[in-house]
Order: sequence, then C-alpha cells, then structure tokens
Amino acid sequence: MKTLVILSSILGERSNSRQLADHLVQRLRQVEPGGSIRIRDLGADPVPYFDGATAGALFTPAEQRTAQQRAIVARSDELVAELFDADRIVFAVPVYNFSLPAQFKSYLDYVARAGVTFRYTAEGASEGLIKNKQVIVLSTRGGKAVGTPDDTLTPYLAQMLAFIGLADPVFVQAEGMALGQPVAEAGLAAARQRIDVLLPAAAEVRQAA
Repeated sequence: MKTLVILSSILGERSNSRQLADHLVQRLRQVEPGGSIRIRDLGADPVPYFDGATAGALFTPAEQRTAQQRAIVARSDELVAELFDADRIVFAVPVYNFSLPAQFKSYLDYVARAGVTFRYTAEGASEGLIKNKQVIVLSTRGGKAVGTPDDTLTPYLAQMLAFIGLADPVFVQAEGMALGQPVAEAGLAAARQRIDVLLPAAAEVRQAA
C-alpha cells in the first residue's frame, strides 16, 4: 500500500491534527511494514495562492505556455500525480474559523483540474476521476460542532473530495481542543482509538482479497 499524508496545519509540531497524523503513520508502520508513506506538509511548504495567473496557466494550451506558466502547471501536475499514485490518502485538517486552512483550500484548487481529476458528462453531471482510493480525514477543532449546523467543514470536504473522485471519506474527528486540557486529551484519545480500529480492519480486508 502507498499512503499519501497531506498535513495542513500552520502550527507544525504543536498541531493537534499533526498529532493524529503522526499516530496514524506510526500505526501504519506497525500494520503495514512493507508499505510506503509520503508526507506533504502544506503548512511548512504551502502551495502558492490560487490567483488569476495560476488559472490562466492551467487553461492555456500547453504549446502556448510561457516558462512561468509551465512552472505553475508542473507544480499542479506533481500534486495530482501524488493523488493518482497513492492507494490511501490521508488529509489532516484543522478547523480555522469554521472552515479549512487557507493553504489547504489552495491545494484543493490546484488539484481540481477539468479533464484531469474531474470531467463533465454529456448530461452535465460531474464525474471524479481519482478513483478506488481509501480516504481518511483527520479533523480537529477547538469547540464541538459535529452533527450541528456549525460543522461546515465536514459536508464541504465530503462534497469537494467526491467531486474529484475521492468518495466516501472516513472522518476521524477530535473536538474540544480549546475547552481545557482534560477535554482536549479525551478528544484526541477517542480519535486515536478510532484510527487504531480503522487501520487493522483495512489491512484484514486486503489480506483476505
């Protein structure tokens, strides 16, 4: 199994979502010793803001692109290739002000490519093209919002990921990170337990196949 882990917190080692990702990676190395793990840290190495120049480069025919445009497209191509190459994709996403980090939004804009990661059918429906992946979202937030209208992250990510083919993501959510140490530790512990349950089950399915 090839696993791609996308980190998106700006807090580095102090990040709660990073803690969950580190736990998942450690667990993977136990249950899949022969697997490969690739980590991309958007907090430490963010993709540039998706601006007019970026959109222009992606929509310019390849033979007409300038050197600057070719560099922009090459970056997008690299990000997209990582997604297609992976068997399992893990997104570690903290909630900032009811939404996802800006650097993760830019990342999604870079990989949502018409004719590459999604297409429109003759009937006008969208079809995601990155298929047959196990998708896990590790989400952390300061308060508690899962199952309420305040949880705007979960439905957005479910829709956005499905748009490029990453359907049916499993959400592992740790809440209450800003509600005091006992609540935060309980939230992280529950999420780690969920990860431990999730990964052996996935390994058993592959062994039986």
